[in-house]
Amino acid sequence: MTVVATTAGELLLRPVEPADLPLLAAWMNDPAVAAFWELDGPAERTALHVRRELDAGNATNLGLLDGVPMSYWEVYPAERDRLAEHYPAEPGDTGLHLLLGPAPYRGRGLGAVLLAAVAEDLLRGAPRVVAEPDVRNTASIRAFQRAGFTAVREIDLPEKRAALMVRERARPQGTV
Repeated sequence: MTVVATTAGELLLRPVEPADLPLLAAWMNDPAVAAFWELDGPAERTALHVRRELDAGNATNLGLLDGVPMSYWEVYPAERDRLAEHYPAEPGDTGLHLLLGPAPYRGRGLGAVLLAAVAEDLLRGAPRVVAEPDVRNTASIRAFQRAGFTAVREIDLPEKRAALMVRERARPQGTV
């Protein structure tokens, strides 16, 4: 479990549990989410996705903001992911996916606040945090940019055209 302080409250990231799957499936069936995650349908489809993520060595987390479940996070070693084929991956690069579940948490700038805090936490142990939101998901791209990520370029993945987003560890002043 990870606790991250944000300006919006305390974010607790804990591993997804079987009891969380109906909630995640409900979020995946929201048309605004389904358009980009493409995991709508029965809860078994979400469960299979989570299982595949875990089998690949990726972390799947439920995000609770001040104790309220409101987000789903995937954190993965980017250098072992297909994403590494699209940029010069370095050992320790960490990939990140975020889903803000309930509609009231979307569209008010919260994604950028949470992404910035989680990326800062991840950068304590990673040289870079990378992401690849769908280019059609302009709200997600804006959130990543407001969280300090740079849009490097567009890339083609089998299921989407994506914006390659990168946030690097801040370098101490006086270093190159």
